[in-house]
Amino acid sequence: MVISMPRGTQDILPEESIKWQYIEGKLREISKNFCYEEIRTPMFESTELFSRGVGDTTDIVQKEMYTFQDKGNRSLTLRPEGTAGTVRSYIENKLFAKTIQPQKLYYVGPMFRYERKQKGRYRQFVQYGVEVIGEESPKIDAEVISLAYNIYRMFGIENIKVSINSLGNPEERQAYNEALVKHFEPRINEFCEDCNNRLYKNPMRILDCKVDAGHELIKSAPKLLDYLGEESKQYFAEVLKHLDALGVKYEIDHNLVRGLDYYTHTAFEIMIDNPEVELKTLCGGGRYNGLIKLLDGPEDKKGIGFALSIERLLLALESENIELPIDDTIDVFVVAMGEEASNAGVKLTNDLRLAGYSVQNDYFDKKMKAQMKIADRYNAKYSIIIGQSELESGTLVVKDMKSFEQEIIKLENIVDYLQEKLRGEK
Repeated sequence: MVISMPRGTQDILPEESIKWQYIEGKLREISKNFCYEEIRTPMFESTELFSRGVGDTTDIVQKEMYTFQDKGNRSLTLRPEGTAGTVRSYIENKLFAKTIQPQKLYYVGPMFRYERKQKGRYRQFVQYGVEVIGEESPKIDAEVISLAYNIYRMFGIENIKVSINSLGNPEERQAYNEALVKHFEPRINEFCEDCNNRLYKNPMRILDCKVDAGHELIKSAPKLLDYLGEESKQYFAEVLKHLDALGVKYEIDHNLVRGLDYYTHTAFEIMIDNPEVELKTLCGGGRYNGLIKLLDGPEDKKGIGFALSIERLLLALESENIELPIDDTIDVFVVAMGEEASNAGVKLTNDLRLAGYSVQNDYFDKKMKAQMKIADRYNAKYSIIIGQSELESGTLVVKDMKSFEQEIIKLENIVDYLQEKLRGEK
């Protein structure tokens, strides 16, 4: 029997993984420009971290987590998202005591959720996320949203917008939840099973339901902004003012509530602003002022962040017909003719690799014409030809694979020659 990969996962083959490498490299470069530092947390954590941090009433905790007992009978869970683990590390490693505050962190890595496979969704998927933990300011919120917004623009995706809402503080959110219960309760039997289960546990999630999105009660539901106090309204207005200054295109979405319990105040999603594209939501995030305290950290520390799926970023690039500027060339292919030259070619290949060049040679002593075809398949910029006469004269024939021009170069000068030819590419 042929063993297949687990359902909801994917093999990323070399012709695709080169795109992933480019994207991840670009994300790290952008993060550095915005002064975010990388954090790496375990792929599995205590189950309690997610049940407390993400929320018992969320779909993630109730339906989607990969949870198991280890040999010490401890309940562990493969991380379904990155915020809870980052906050746990912030508290455990006392990053709140660092001189520089807030802590601006980013991560790139696999997450795991047991959900139905669909386009852009996998049970193992890779997220890039940022978290700004320690201080609260509308300027921070606007910076985080601007970072998410501009990531897509830097990859060439122009048709995007920010959907944004304010979830208020816990007291305002509670008052709003009570209003939603009164609104939906008389006709809750018209909604799906999930919405029925959410009515008293987390009624805001009904607004986010994909099954009943067109129901008239969702369209006529109370607006959360009407339940905000003056302080929360002013904070939200300041966020929008800074987004205007940053040139971020946004629209207020009164039904945007996000799926996790820890969000307060600012919540947002990045959307493709193109009615012809099936994939709409690219990433989301928001402020989580109570999460640090909930996980037994300092009460006065606040946080905000977002996460994006690299799988969905790739789909967005595809939907917008954007080609990544991938360099799939190698610097040199060494062509050796004859046994003695072949041995010298192996040494030359190794010497050039150690000098910082990408180099390949032939393993099977093929004829020169066949080796040149292999050099073409590798998209080599140059081929270096060694035969008996070159060995005797201490020279190499260097061929430009685009112009087909050839030069004879002394063996001891080859590194300097390549450095001159490939200057600016290294």
